[in-house]
Amino acid sequence: MESANDHKAHNRTYGSFISMLKWSVPLIAVITLIVVILIAE
Repeated sequence: MESANDHKAHNRTYGSFISMLKWSVPLIAVITLIVVILIAE
């Protein structure tokens, strides 16, 4: 059974999450801006 303190797996998961966050937040912001501009016209 895996140890409850599996730091390598934690670091890998956290790194993956942060990497995904770095790309998804700006992408969502750009999509939101485009939609707002389209609605405002």
